[in-house]
Amino acid sequence: MAEEQKFPTEVIDLPSEGRLYPKEHPCSNGKIELKYMTAKEEDILTSANLIKKGVVIDRLLSSLIMTPNVKIDELFLGDKNAIMIASRVLAYGPEYICSVQDPSNGETIEHKFNLADCPFKKLPKDVKENNFEFKLPISKKKITFKILTSGEEKTLENEINSSKKIGADVSPDQTTRLRHIITSIDGDSSREAINSLAINMLARDSLSLRHEFQRISPDIEMKQNVDFGGNVVEVDILLTTEFFWPTS
Repeated sequence: MAEEQKFPTEVIDLPSEGRLYPKEHPCSNGKIELKYMTAKEEDILTSANLIKKGVVIDRLLSSLIMTPNVKIDELFLGDKNAIMIASRVLAYGPEYICSVQDPSNGETIEHKFNLADCPFKKLPKDVKENNFEFKLPISKKKITFKILTSGEEKTLENEINSSKKIGADVSPDQTTRLRHIITSIDGDSSREAINSLAINMLARDSLSLRHEFQRISPDIEMKQNVDFGGNVVEVDILLTTEFFWPTS
């Protein structure tokens, strides 16, 4: 009988600190255990079938997560992003080289980022559950809303893509997102009330809610400063094919 292989693992922290999950969820302690990537996971990354289906990253993370009973679709998106970055660091180290553009003149240079220096954007200190109250500044309506899990984000994206496929003149990106994150309006949690608000929300109220959603959402910050010949600029770290397949 073949001996069971033991792989080195690391326990990493999650941006949400576990505070958005139910108490019985395996990530409610704010941590998750990952194993180091092997050739098996590299096979997953090169699977043309998984890439075509758009599930290659989910399949990779499912293979790396050692904490029992964790389902990828139940993870909050910021936690999932942090797990992806940690998986890459464990596999190939924190150095990541990609092209960045100087916004002042359009010049492109190669820059070496240190992924270990990407900080967490954590929840506000007083947050204890996935339920947030917000008063719309113009209409003065009081709403509650939630942060979406990875699976809920997929459902949202599928709805938007379906609208595009049937030839809708206007893609309902904003209204669809509002329908998914809002849980009640002035105490009314019916779908009719929420759908009506999503369609008819004033633009300034919608903008304010988006800003609030971004402010509280836990994530890993994928921005770092780059020195363009004395001009220091904060840039986004772009995830290219080099991310999981570094050439050096």
